[in-house]
Amino acid sequence: MNGSKLLMAERTYQHFAAQMLVLSSVILGLVPLIWFAISRGGLSAFRLDAGVWDVLAFTLEQAFLSTVLSVVPGLFIARAMARQNFPGHTWLLRLFAVPTALPAIVVVLALTSIYGNKHLLGGWIELYGWGGILLAHVFFNLPLAVRLFYEASEQIAPENFRLSAQLSFTDKEVFWHVEWPVLRNIVPRVSALIFLLCAASFVIVLTLGGPTATTLEVAIYQSLRLDFDIGRALTLGFIQIVLCFVLVALSGRVMLQSVTHAGNQLFQRRFDGQGSVSRFIDLTMIVFGALVVLPPLFALVSSGFMQLQISPQVLSASGFSLGIGFVSACLDLILAWNTAQQTDWFSQGIALSALIVPPAVMATGWFILLQPFSDSLIMVIASIIALNALMALPFVVSILAPAFERRRKKHDRLCAQLALSGWQKLRNIDLPLMWRPLVQSFLLGFILSIGDLTAITLLGNQGVVTLPSLIQIQMGHYRGSDAAGTALLLAILSLVCAWAAQRFGDQYDPD
Repeated sequence: MNGSKLLMAERTYQHFAAQMLVLSSVILGLVPLIWFAISRGGLSAFRLDAGVWDVLAFTLEQAFLSTVLSVVPGLFIARAMARQNFPGHTWLLRLFAVPTALPAIVVVLALTSIYGNKHLLGGWIELYGWGGILLAHVFFNLPLAVRLFYEASEQIAPENFRLSAQLSFTDKEVFWHVEWPVLRNIVPRVSALIFLLCAASFVIVLTLGGPTATTLEVAIYQSLRLDFDIGRALTLGFIQIVLCFVLVALSGRVMLQSVTHAGNQLFQRRFDGQGSVSRFIDLTMIVFGALVVLPPLFALVSSGFMQLQISPQVLSASGFSLGIGFVSACLDLILAWNTAQQTDWFSQGIALSALIVPPAVMATGWFILLQPFSDSLIMVIASIIALNALMALPFVVSILAPAFERRRKKHDRLCAQLALSGWQKLRNIDLPLMWRPLVQSFLLGFILSIGDLTAITLLGNQGVVTLPSLIQIQMGHYRGSDAAGTALLLAILSLVCAWAAQRFGDQYDPD
Protein backbone atom coordinates (compact mmCIF):
# COMPACT_ATOMS: atom_id res chain seq x y z
CA MET A 1 0.00 0.00 0.00
CA ASN A 2 2.87 2.36 0.83
CA GLY A 3 4.42 1.68 -2.59
CA SER A 4 1.14 2.48 -4.28
CA LYS A 5 0.81 5.77 -2.37
CA LEU A 6 4.42 6.71 -3.17
CA LEU A 7 3.88 5.98 -6.85
CA MET A 8 0.65 7.99 -6.89
CA ALA A 9 2.23 10.97 -5.07
CA GLU A 10 5.24 11.01 -7.43
CA ARG A 11 3.03 10.84 -10.51
CA THR A 12 0.69 13.56 -9.20
CA TYR A 13 3.59 15.95 -8.58
CA GLN A 14 5.13 15.37 -12.02
CA HIS A 15 1.82 15.73 -13.82
CA PHE A 16 0.93 18.88 -11.89
CA ALA A 17 4.29 20.48 -12.71
CA ALA A 18 3.94 19.75 -16.45
CA GLN A 19 0.35 20.98 -16.55
CA MET A 20 1.21 24.18 -14.68
CA LEU A 21 4.05 24.85 -17.13
CA VAL A 22 1.66 24.63 -20.09
CA LEU A 23 -1.05 26.64 -18.33
CA SER A 24 1.46 29.32 -17.28
CA SER A 25 2.65 29.66 -20.87
CA VAL A 26 -0.92 30.30 -22.00
CA ILE A 27 -1.61 32.77 -19.20
CA LEU A 28 1.64 34.63 -19.91
CA GLY A 29 0.34 35.15 -23.43
CA LEU A 30 -3.07 36.46 -22.33
CA VAL A 31 -2.30 38.67 -19.30
CA PRO A 32 0.02 41.22 -21.01
CA LEU A 33 -2.52 41.82 -23.78
CA ILE A 34 -5.44 42.23 -21.37
CA TRP A 35 -3.43 44.60 -19.15
CA PHE A 36 -2.24 46.60 -22.15
CA ALA A 37 -5.74 46.97 -23.59
CA ILE A 38 -7.34 47.97 -20.28
CA SER A 39 -4.55 50.44 -19.46
CA ARG A 40 -5.02 52.14 -22.84
CA GLY A 41 -8.79 52.14 -23.29
CA GLY A 42 -10.45 50.42 -20.36
CA LEU A 43 -13.35 48.11 -21.07
CA SER A 44 -14.15 50.15 -24.19
CA ALA A 45 -11.11 48.50 -25.79
CA PHE A 46 -13.22 45.37 -26.15
CA ARG A 47 -15.72 46.12 -28.88
CA LEU A 48 -17.99 44.20 -31.20
CA ASP A 49 -18.35 46.06 -34.49
CA ALA A 50 -19.55 45.05 -37.94
CA GLY A 51 -16.03 44.09 -39.01
CA VAL A 52 -15.74 41.58 -36.17
CA TRP A 53 -19.03 39.94 -37.11
CA ASP A 54 -17.97 39.80 -40.78
CA VAL A 55 -14.75 38.01 -39.84
CA LEU A 56 -16.64 35.57 -37.61
CA ALA A 57 -19.19 34.93 -40.36
CA PHE A 58 -16.48 34.18 -42.92
CA THR A 59 -14.63 31.92 -40.46
CA LEU A 60 -17.75 29.86 -39.82
CA GLU A 61 -18.84 29.79 -43.47
CA GLN A 62 -15.50 28.63 -44.89
CA ALA A 63 -15.03 26.11 -42.07
CA PHE A 64 -18.55 24.72 -42.63
CA LEU A 65 -18.11 24.41 -46.39
CA SER A 66 -14.63 22.92 -46.01
CA THR A 67 -16.00 20.38 -43.52
CA VAL A 68 -18.90 19.38 -45.75
CA LEU A 69 -16.65 19.07 -48.81
CA SER A 70 -14.24 16.89 -46.80
CA VAL A 71 -16.53 14.74 -44.66
CA VAL A 72 -19.30 13.81 -47.09
CA PRO A 73 -17.05 12.64 -49.96
CA GLY A 74 -14.60 11.22 -47.41
CA LEU A 75 -17.27 8.95 -45.95
CA PHE A 76 -18.18 7.48 -49.35
CA ILE A 77 -14.57 7.22 -50.53
CA ALA A 78 -13.69 5.33 -47.35
CA ARG A 79 -16.67 3.03 -47.91
CA ALA A 80 -15.58 2.45 -51.50
CA MET A 81 -12.03 1.69 -50.39
CA ALA A 82 -13.33 -0.73 -47.77
CA ARG A 83 -15.61 -2.54 -50.25
CA GLN A 84 -13.34 -2.79 -53.29
CA ASN A 85 -9.98 -4.49 -53.49
CA PHE A 86 -7.87 -3.43 -56.48
CA PRO A 87 -4.20 -3.18 -57.49
CA GLY A 88 -2.61 -0.28 -55.67
CA HIS A 89 -5.19 -0.31 -52.85
CA THR A 90 -2.53 -0.21 -50.11
CA TRP A 91 -0.44 2.43 -51.88
CA LEU A 92 -3.44 4.71 -52.37
CA LEU A 93 -4.21 4.49 -48.65
CA ARG A 94 -0.61 5.41 -47.93
CA LEU A 95 -0.80 8.36 -50.33
CA PHE A 96 -3.88 9.57 -48.45
CA ALA A 97 -1.59 9.90 -45.42
CA VAL A 98 0.84 12.20 -47.27
CA PRO A 99 -1.12 15.51 -47.09
CA THR A 100 -1.24 15.29 -43.30
CA ALA A 101 2.56 15.29 -43.19
CA LEU A 102 3.05 18.17 -45.62
CA PRO A 103 3.59 21.71 -44.28
CA ALA A 104 0.85 24.16 -45.23
CA ILE A 105 3.20 26.49 -47.11
CA VAL A 106 4.35 23.55 -49.27
CA VAL A 107 0.75 22.68 -50.11
CA VAL A 108 0.02 26.29 -51.03
CA LEU A 109 2.96 26.27 -53.44
CA ALA A 110 1.93 22.89 -54.88
CA LEU A 111 -1.62 24.13 -55.52
CA THR A 112 -0.27 27.31 -57.07
CA SER A 113 1.99 25.32 -59.40
CA ILE A 114 -0.98 23.44 -60.87
CA TYR A 115 -4.00 25.73 -60.44
CA GLY A 116 -2.20 29.04 -60.96
CA ASN A 117 -3.24 31.20 -63.91
CA LYS A 118 -0.25 30.19 -66.07
CA HIS A 119 -0.21 26.49 -65.17
CA LEU A 120 -1.91 23.26 -66.25
CA LEU A 121 -5.32 23.77 -64.62
CA GLY A 122 -5.13 27.55 -64.37
CA GLY A 123 -8.47 29.33 -64.63
CA TRP A 124 -10.53 26.41 -63.35
CA ILE A 125 -10.49 27.76 -59.80
CA GLU A 126 -9.95 31.29 -58.50
CA LEU A 127 -7.00 30.39 -56.32
CA TYR A 128 -6.78 33.59 -54.27
CA GLY A 129 -9.95 33.85 -52.23
CA TRP A 130 -12.76 31.43 -51.48
CA GLY A 131 -11.76 28.87 -54.12
CA GLY A 132 -8.15 28.51 -53.05
CA ILE A 133 -8.97 28.33 -49.33
CA LEU A 134 -11.59 25.62 -49.86
CA LEU A 135 -9.32 23.69 -52.24
CA ALA A 136 -6.40 23.72 -49.79
CA HIS A 137 -8.59 22.68 -46.86
CA VAL A 138 -10.13 19.84 -48.84
CA PHE A 139 -6.67 18.69 -49.94
CA PHE A 140 -5.65 18.43 -46.28
CA ASN A 141 -8.86 17.18 -44.70
CA LEU A 142 -10.49 14.90 -47.29
CA PRO A 143 -7.68 12.31 -46.96
CA LEU A 144 -7.82 12.67 -43.16
CA ALA A 145 -11.57 11.95 -43.19
CA VAL A 146 -11.02 8.96 -45.50
CA ARG A 147 -8.41 7.48 -43.18
CA LEU A 148 -10.49 7.96 -40.04
CA PHE A 149 -13.64 6.53 -41.61
CA TYR A 150 -11.71 3.66 -43.18
CA GLU A 151 -10.20 2.80 -39.81
CA ALA A 152 -13.66 2.85 -38.22
CA SER A 153 -15.10 0.58 -40.92
CA GLU A 154 -12.26 -1.88 -40.38
CA GLN A 155 -13.39 -2.28 -36.77
CA ILE A 156 -16.67 -3.89 -37.90
CA ALA A 157 -16.65 -7.62 -37.15
CA PRO A 158 -16.30 -9.76 -40.33
CA GLU A 159 -19.12 -11.98 -39.05
CA ASN A 160 -21.55 -9.09 -39.54
CA PHE A 161 -20.78 -8.94 -43.27
CA ARG A 162 -21.04 -12.70 -43.64
CA LEU A 163 -24.39 -12.69 -41.83
CA SER A 164 -25.68 -9.83 -43.98
CA ALA A 165 -24.71 -11.83 -47.10
CA GLN A 166 -26.54 -14.90 -45.80
CA LEU A 167 -29.62 -12.76 -45.17
CA SER A 168 -29.34 -11.30 -48.71
CA PHE A 169 -29.07 -7.70 -47.52
CA THR A 170 -28.93 -5.07 -50.23
CA ASP A 171 -26.09 -2.54 -50.25
CA LYS A 172 -28.42 0.00 -48.68
CA GLU A 173 -29.40 -2.38 -45.90
CA VAL A 174 -25.76 -3.26 -45.23
CA PHE A 175 -24.97 0.43 -44.83
CA TRP A 176 -27.85 1.20 -42.43
CA HIS A 177 -27.77 -1.99 -40.36
CA VAL A 178 -24.05 -2.90 -40.33
CA GLU A 179 -21.91 0.15 -41.15
CA TRP A 180 -23.88 3.11 -39.88
CA PRO A 181 -24.20 1.90 -36.23
CA VAL A 182 -20.38 2.11 -36.09
CA LEU A 183 -19.86 5.21 -38.24
CA ARG A 184 -22.53 7.36 -36.60
CA ASN A 185 -20.44 7.58 -33.45
CA ILE A 186 -17.39 8.97 -35.25
CA VAL A 187 -18.97 11.17 -37.95
CA PRO A 188 -19.86 14.06 -35.57
CA ARG A 189 -16.43 13.96 -33.91
CA VAL A 190 -14.53 13.85 -37.21
CA SER A 191 -16.69 16.71 -38.47
CA ALA A 192 -15.96 18.76 -35.35
CA LEU A 193 -12.24 18.01 -35.66
CA ILE A 194 -12.07 19.12 -39.30
CA PHE A 195 -14.23 22.17 -38.58
CA LEU A 196 -11.82 23.12 -35.80
CA LEU A 197 -8.76 22.72 -38.03
CA CYS A 198 -10.37 24.86 -40.74
CA ALA A 199 -11.62 27.53 -38.33
CA ALA A 200 -8.12 27.86 -36.83
CA SER A 201 -6.37 27.82 -40.22
CA PHE A 202 -3.65 30.45 -40.45
CA VAL A 203 -1.04 29.86 -43.16
CA ILE A 204 -3.55 28.88 -45.86
CA VAL A 205 -5.81 31.88 -45.29
CA LEU A 206 -2.85 34.23 -44.85
CA THR A 207 -1.36 33.26 -48.24
CA LEU A 208 -4.48 32.49 -50.29
CA GLY A 209 -6.99 34.84 -48.70
CA GLY A 210 -7.53 38.53 -49.24
CA PRO A 211 -9.27 41.56 -47.75
CA THR A 212 -12.65 39.80 -47.98
CA ALA A 213 -11.32 36.36 -47.03
CA THR A 214 -10.06 36.68 -43.47
CA THR A 215 -10.57 34.25 -40.62
CA LEU A 216 -10.38 35.01 -36.90
CA GLU A 217 -6.80 33.74 -36.67
CA VAL A 218 -5.56 35.91 -39.54
CA ALA A 219 -7.59 38.93 -38.37
CA ILE A 220 -5.95 38.64 -34.94
CA TYR A 221 -2.52 38.61 -36.59
CA GLN A 222 -3.41 41.63 -38.74
CA SER A 223 -4.82 43.56 -35.77
CA LEU A 224 -1.71 42.92 -33.71
CA ARG A 225 1.08 43.21 -36.26
CA LEU A 226 -0.30 45.61 -38.87
CA ASP A 227 -2.75 47.87 -36.97
CA PHE A 228 -1.53 47.23 -33.39
CA ASP A 229 -5.17 47.34 -32.29
CA ILE A 230 -4.94 45.33 -29.07
CA GLY A 231 -8.61 45.77 -28.18
CA ARG A 232 -9.84 44.42 -31.51
CA ALA A 233 -7.35 41.54 -31.34
CA LEU A 234 -8.54 40.59 -27.85
CA THR A 235 -12.17 40.75 -28.94
CA LEU A 236 -11.43 38.45 -31.88
CA GLY A 237 -9.29 36.24 -29.65
CA PHE A 238 -12.05 35.87 -27.05
CA ILE A 239 -14.52 34.87 -29.76
CA GLN A 240 -12.09 32.32 -31.15
CA ILE A 241 -11.35 30.91 -27.69
CA VAL A 242 -15.07 30.33 -27.08
CA LEU A 243 -15.53 28.84 -30.55
CA CYS A 244 -12.50 26.57 -30.26
CA PHE A 245 -13.45 25.51 -26.73
CA VAL A 246 -16.83 24.29 -27.95
CA LEU A 247 -15.28 22.50 -30.92
CA VAL A 248 -12.53 20.92 -28.80
CA ALA A 249 -15.19 19.66 -26.41
CA LEU A 250 -16.86 17.95 -29.37
CA SER A 251 -13.73 16.69 -31.12
CA GLY A 252 -11.41 16.15 -28.17
CA ARG A 253 -12.05 12.42 -28.01
CA VAL A 254 -10.77 12.13 -31.58
CA MET A 255 -7.83 14.47 -31.00
CA LEU A 256 -6.60 12.42 -28.04
CA GLN A 257 -6.75 9.12 -29.90
CA SER A 258 -3.92 8.04 -32.18
CA VAL A 259 -4.87 7.99 -35.86
CA THR A 260 -1.43 7.09 -37.15
CA HIS A 261 -2.42 3.47 -37.69
CA ALA A 262 -5.31 4.35 -39.96
CA GLY A 263 -5.04 2.84 -43.36
CA ASN A 264 -2.64 0.06 -42.34
CA GLN A 265 -5.16 -2.69 -41.71
CA LEU A 266 -5.34 -5.66 -44.02
CA PHE A 267 -8.16 -5.53 -46.52
CA GLN A 268 -11.27 -7.12 -45.00
CA ARG A 269 -13.31 -9.18 -47.41
CA ARG A 270 -16.84 -7.92 -47.86
CA PHE A 271 -19.77 -9.24 -49.82
CA ASP A 272 -21.58 -5.99 -50.58
CA GLY A 273 -20.78 -3.56 -53.37
CA GLN A 274 -20.12 -6.29 -55.95
CA GLY A 275 -22.79 -5.31 -58.48
CA SER A 276 -21.80 -3.44 -61.63
CA VAL A 277 -23.56 -0.22 -60.57
CA SER A 278 -22.01 -0.33 -57.10
CA ARG A 279 -18.56 -1.01 -58.54
CA PHE A 280 -18.92 1.93 -60.93
CA ILE A 281 -19.99 4.29 -58.14
CA ASP A 282 -17.17 3.11 -55.87
CA LEU A 283 -14.62 3.46 -58.65
CA THR A 284 -15.86 6.98 -59.37
CA MET A 285 -15.47 7.98 -55.73
CA ILE A 286 -11.98 6.47 -55.51
CA VAL A 287 -10.88 8.26 -58.70
CA PHE A 288 -12.31 11.52 -57.34
CA GLY A 289 -10.31 11.13 -54.13
CA ALA A 290 -7.16 10.34 -56.09
CA LEU A 291 -7.66 13.40 -58.31
CA VAL A 292 -7.91 15.65 -55.26
CA VAL A 293 -4.68 14.35 -53.73
CA LEU A 294 -2.36 13.20 -56.51
CA PRO A 295 -2.09 16.16 -58.97
CA PRO A 296 -0.69 18.63 -56.39
CA LEU A 297 1.78 15.98 -55.20
CA PHE A 298 2.98 15.30 -58.74
CA ALA A 299 3.17 19.04 -59.42
CA LEU A 300 5.26 19.53 -56.31
CA VAL A 301 7.73 16.84 -57.36
CA SER A 302 7.91 17.84 -61.03
CA SER A 303 8.27 21.58 -60.40
CA GLY A 304 10.73 21.24 -57.54
CA PHE A 305 12.98 18.44 -58.78
CA MET A 306 14.77 20.48 -61.43
CA GLN A 307 14.92 23.59 -59.22
CA LEU A 308 16.33 22.00 -56.09
CA GLN A 309 19.57 23.81 -55.21
CA ILE A 310 21.46 23.55 -51.94
CA SER A 311 22.61 27.16 -51.61
CA PRO A 312 24.13 28.72 -48.46
CA GLN A 313 20.75 30.35 -47.76
CA VAL A 314 18.98 26.98 -47.97
CA LEU A 315 21.64 25.36 -45.76
CA SER A 316 21.24 28.09 -43.13
CA ALA A 317 17.43 27.78 -43.19
CA SER A 318 17.73 23.99 -42.97
CA GLY A 319 19.99 24.31 -39.94
CA PHE A 320 17.50 26.58 -38.16
CA SER A 321 14.58 24.28 -39.05
CA LEU A 322 16.32 21.09 -37.93
CA GLY A 323 17.63 22.65 -34.71
CA ILE A 324 14.31 24.24 -33.76
CA GLY A 325 12.45 21.06 -34.71
CA PHE A 326 14.73 18.83 -32.63
CA VAL A 327 14.53 20.94 -29.46
CA SER A 328 10.80 21.52 -29.88
CA ALA A 329 10.16 17.78 -30.27
CA CYS A 330 12.22 17.05 -27.14
CA LEU A 331 10.21 19.64 -25.19
CA ASP A 332 7.01 18.07 -26.51
CA LEU A 333 8.05 14.68 -25.18
CA ILE A 334 8.78 16.12 -21.73
CA LEU A 335 5.38 17.83 -21.55
CA ALA A 336 3.43 14.99 -23.16
CA TRP A 337 5.10 12.31 -21.00
CA ASN A 338 3.28 13.68 -17.96
CA THR A 339 0.18 15.17 -19.58
CA ALA A 340 -0.71 12.02 -21.54
CA GLN A 341 -0.87 9.87 -18.41
CA GLN A 342 -3.88 11.75 -17.05
CA THR A 343 -7.38 11.12 -18.40
CA ASP A 344 -9.41 13.72 -16.46
CA TRP A 345 -11.08 16.62 -18.27
CA PHE A 346 -8.64 19.21 -16.88
CA SER A 347 -5.59 17.35 -18.18
CA GLN A 348 -7.20 16.87 -21.59
CA GLY A 349 -8.04 20.56 -21.68
CA ILE A 350 -4.39 21.40 -20.89
CA ALA A 351 -3.22 19.11 -23.70
CA LEU A 352 -5.57 20.85 -26.14
CA SER A 353 -4.94 24.39 -24.87
CA ALA A 354 -2.96 25.40 -27.97
CA LEU A 355 -6.01 24.58 -30.08
CA ILE A 356 -8.29 26.60 -27.80
CA VAL A 357 -6.18 29.76 -27.36
CA PRO A 358 -5.13 31.32 -30.70
CA PRO A 359 -1.35 31.11 -31.24
CA ALA A 360 -1.40 34.71 -32.47
CA VAL A 361 -2.71 35.86 -29.10
CA MET A 362 -0.16 33.84 -27.10
CA ALA A 363 2.70 34.90 -29.34
CA THR A 364 1.88 38.61 -29.06
CA GLY A 365 1.64 38.40 -25.28
CA TRP A 366 5.04 36.77 -25.20
CA PHE A 367 6.30 39.42 -27.63
CA ILE A 368 5.30 42.19 -25.21
CA LEU A 369 6.90 40.41 -22.26
CA LEU A 370 10.13 39.81 -24.17
CA GLN A 371 10.49 43.37 -25.48
CA PRO A 372 13.55 44.02 -23.24
CA PHE A 373 15.20 41.00 -24.90
CA SER A 374 14.02 41.70 -28.46
CA ASP A 375 17.60 41.90 -29.73
CA SER A 376 18.51 38.52 -28.28
CA LEU A 377 18.59 35.82 -30.95
CA ILE A 378 18.50 33.14 -28.25
CA MET A 379 15.25 34.52 -26.76
CA VAL A 380 13.62 34.71 -30.20
CA ILE A 381 14.55 31.10 -30.97
CA ALA A 382 13.45 29.96 -27.50
CA SER A 383 10.02 31.58 -27.91
CA ILE A 384 9.59 29.98 -31.37
CA ILE A 385 10.51 26.59 -29.93
CA ALA A 386 8.05 27.02 -27.05
CA LEU A 387 5.16 28.02 -29.34
CA ASN A 388 5.91 25.15 -31.73
CA ALA A 389 5.91 22.72 -28.80
CA LEU A 390 2.56 23.99 -27.54
CA MET A 391 0.95 23.77 -30.99
CA ALA A 392 2.22 20.21 -31.49
CA LEU A 393 1.35 19.01 -27.98
CA PRO A 394 -2.24 17.85 -28.76
CA PHE A 395 -1.01 15.63 -31.59
CA VAL A 396 1.90 14.19 -29.60
CA VAL A 397 -0.43 13.40 -26.69
CA SER A 398 -2.77 11.67 -29.16
CA ILE A 399 -0.08 9.02 -29.69
CA LEU A 400 1.17 8.66 -26.13
CA ALA A 401 -2.18 8.65 -24.30
CA PRO A 402 -3.45 5.28 -25.66
CA ALA A 403 -0.02 3.70 -25.10
CA PHE A 404 0.07 4.91 -21.49
CA GLU A 405 -3.46 3.62 -20.92
CA ARG A 406 -2.48 0.12 -22.07
CA ARG A 407 0.68 0.18 -19.96
CA ARG A 408 -1.23 1.39 -16.90
CA LYS A 409 -3.76 -1.44 -17.08
CA LYS A 410 -1.09 -4.11 -17.39
CA HIS A 411 1.78 -3.01 -15.16
CA ASP A 412 0.90 -0.25 -12.67
CA ARG A 413 -0.50 -2.59 -10.02
CA LEU A 414 2.60 -4.80 -10.20
CA CYS A 415 4.87 -1.73 -9.99
CA ALA A 416 3.02 -0.58 -6.88
CA GLN A 417 3.35 -4.01 -5.25
CA LEU A 418 7.09 -4.07 -6.00
CA ALA A 419 7.50 -0.43 -4.91
CA LEU A 420 9.01 0.43 -8.30
CA SER A 421 9.12 4.17 -8.91
CA GLY A 422 11.34 6.92 -10.23
CA TRP A 423 14.40 5.94 -12.23
CA GLN A 424 13.96 2.19 -11.60
CA LYS A 425 10.44 2.20 -13.02
CA LEU A 426 11.48 4.39 -15.95
CA ARG A 427 14.45 2.14 -16.85
CA ASN A 428 12.87 -1.28 -16.27
CA ILE A 429 9.22 -0.74 -17.22
CA ASP A 430 8.42 2.50 -19.01
CA LEU A 431 11.22 2.81 -21.56
CA PRO A 432 11.20 -0.86 -22.73
CA LEU A 433 7.42 -0.71 -23.23
CA MET A 434 7.11 2.85 -24.51
CA TRP A 435 10.15 3.45 -26.70
CA ARG A 436 8.31 2.87 -30.00
CA PRO A 437 5.44 5.30 -29.29
CA LEU A 438 8.00 7.71 -27.84
CA VAL A 439 10.04 7.68 -31.06
CA GLN A 440 6.84 7.99 -33.07
CA SER A 441 5.74 10.97 -30.94
CA PHE A 442 9.14 12.62 -31.29
CA LEU A 443 9.03 12.29 -35.07
CA LEU A 444 5.50 13.72 -35.22
CA GLY A 445 6.51 16.72 -33.11
CA PHE A 446 9.59 17.17 -35.29
CA ILE A 447 7.50 17.10 -38.49
CA LEU A 448 5.03 19.66 -37.18
CA SER A 449 7.83 21.94 -36.02
CA ILE A 450 10.04 21.95 -39.13
CA GLY A 451 7.01 22.61 -41.33
CA ASP A 452 5.41 25.30 -39.17
CA LEU A 453 5.16 28.87 -40.44
CA THR A 454 2.87 30.24 -37.73
CA ALA A 455 5.45 30.58 -34.94
CA ILE A 456 8.20 32.01 -37.17
CA THR A 457 5.72 34.53 -38.65
CA LEU A 458 4.48 35.67 -35.25
CA LEU A 459 7.73 35.64 -33.28
CA GLY A 460 10.63 35.55 -35.74
CA ASN A 461 12.84 38.31 -37.03
CA GLN A 462 15.25 38.72 -39.92
CA GLY A 463 17.92 36.80 -38.03
CA VAL A 464 15.88 33.59 -37.97
CA VAL A 465 14.93 32.09 -41.32
CA THR A 466 13.58 28.54 -41.45
CA LEU A 467 12.67 26.54 -44.55
CA PRO A 468 8.96 27.51 -44.44
CA SER A 469 9.78 31.21 -43.96
CA LEU A 470 12.38 31.01 -46.75
CA ILE A 471 9.70 29.63 -49.07
CA GLN A 472 7.42 32.53 -48.13
CA ILE A 473 10.23 35.03 -48.77
CA GLN A 474 11.01 33.47 -52.15
CA MET A 475 7.33 33.52 -53.14
CA GLY A 476 7.06 37.16 -52.04
CA HIS A 477 10.04 38.07 -54.23
CA TYR A 478 8.51 36.25 -57.23
CA ARG A 479 11.22 33.58 -57.21
CA GLY A 480 8.81 30.75 -57.86
CA SER A 481 11.40 28.31 -59.16
CA ASP A 482 13.60 28.74 -56.06
CA ALA A 483 10.54 28.36 -53.82
CA ALA A 484 9.58 25.13 -55.62
CA GLY A 485 13.01 23.62 -54.97
CA THR A 486 12.99 24.65 -51.30
CA ALA A 487 9.45 23.31 -50.90
CA LEU A 488 10.48 19.94 -52.34
CA LEU A 489 13.38 19.75 -49.87
CA LEU A 490 11.04 20.52 -46.96
CA ALA A 491 8.49 18.00 -48.25
CA ILE A 492 11.18 15.29 -48.50
CA LEU A 493 12.31 15.94 -44.92
CA SER A 494 8.72 15.83 -43.66
CA LEU A 495 7.77 12.70 -45.59
CA VAL A 496 10.89 10.79 -44.56
CA CYS A 497 10.10 11.52 -40.91
CA ALA A 498 6.42 10.65 -41.47
CA TRP A 499 7.41 7.35 -43.11
CA ALA A 500 9.67 6.54 -40.16
CA ALA A 501 6.89 7.40 -37.70
CA GLN A 502 4.48 5.20 -39.65
CA ARG A 503 6.94 2.30 -39.57
CA PHE A 504 7.27 2.58 -35.81
CA GLY A 505 3.47 2.66 -35.57
CA ASP A 506 3.16 -0.44 -37.76
CA GLN A 507 5.68 -2.39 -35.69
CA TYR A 508 4.22 -1.33 -32.35
CA ASP A 509 2.13 -4.16 -30.93
CA PRO A 510 -0.18 -2.86 -28.19
CA ASP A 511 -0.80 -6.34 -26.93
